[in-house]
Amino acid sequence: MSDPTLALATQIIARPSLTPDDAGCMEIIAERLKPLGFSIEYINRNGVTNLWARRGTAKPLFVFAGHTDVVPTGPLEQWTSPPFAPEIREGVLYGRGTADMKSSLAAMVTAVETFLAAHSKHPGSLAFLLTSDEEGDANDGTVAVVEALKARGETLDFCIIGEPTSVNELGDMIKNGRRGSLSGVLTVKGIQCHIAYPEKGRNPIHEAAPALAELAATEWDQGNEYFPPTTWQISNIHGGTGATNVVPGSVEIKFNFRFATASTPESLQQRLLGILDRHDLDYAIKWTLGARPFLTGRGPLADAATTAIREICGIESALSTTGGTSDGRFIAEICGQLLEIGPVNATSHKIDECVDITALPKISAIYARILEQVLSA
Repeated sequence: MSDPTLALATQIIARPSLTPDDAGCMEIIAERLKPLGFSIEYINRNGVTNLWARRGTAKPLFVFAGHTDVVPTGPLEQWTSPPFAPEIREGVLYGRGTADMKSSLAAMVTAVETFLAAHSKHPGSLAFLLTSDEEGDANDGTVAVVEALKARGETLDFCIIGEPTSVNELGDMIKNGRRGSLSGVLTVKGIQCHIAYPEKGRNPIHEAAPALAELAATEWDQGNEYFPPTTWQISNIHGGTGATNVVPGSVEIKFNFRFATASTPESLQQRLLGILDRHDLDYAIKWTLGARPFLTGRGPLADAATTAIREICGIESALSTTGGTSDGRFIAEICGQLLEIGPVNATSHKIDECVDITALPKISAIYARILEQVLSA
């Protein structure tokens, strides 16, 4: 293959790296990085492979981050070609992980090769942070590397994550932040009784309903320039014994906040508890903070990215914080400026996942152009 990014992408797409198995992808990447002067370190935990590769010790530190693991293929018979036998048909590369996110990983490597060929004595340092535990539980992946770096007192200045962020064409959208995720399991207690004698019990579903209606109607914040307003949604409700003649003794409500930087987990918890208390409910609640929101506003990295996309793709890129969480939630704890930039997201996790092969050299060129602007002397 004439395009080095396409060649490397097909090499790692052929590895069946079903989460949390790396299947040798990082070894392939590490072998490309070693001749460039990168020191290779594996920070593995509980069967998860994590790679920290660094070139140089000076500031600023620019990091490319991503994951080699992919989601399950689904029914193999529904794939037009085997998911781990990458195939090009009519200018489109098919295979599991093409969009999410092995094409981006290949582009990161070739971008660094291009950049170093022209700027071998650039200021600052380069690094790669790769994991095989992003599509799964994400308990032992990027978070493990961040914890190790924190323990050493290391911080990152700039980071690009290769998530597929484009919508209709390459570069039309990049992520400059993500909303936080705060979940709760609310148990409202009542008194079980025969449904024909409700006066002998207390129905927790009836008692909880007005509070739930108020929670659903509450405006938690108005968002800001980059974030939509915080939302609160119920995902599950369970109460009762299954019988039609029993008032339940309790009801369990599972809910989730997707919240902007305009709110904090603590403020949301306090307001929700205030509403429950105002309705005089007998309840218990268990909280889980899945992610804090993060945001990179206008500045050197965002300016470099939008400039690179304008030059390479000829379009203006929108900064967006839509979508779910990503490993950026961990990296943001030690990184001042972080963006997610990658190919079109339309087929991620789908049968016949694919990416236009013309996008691959462009992604590499975008990454290389960002490096030139941020790290060139």
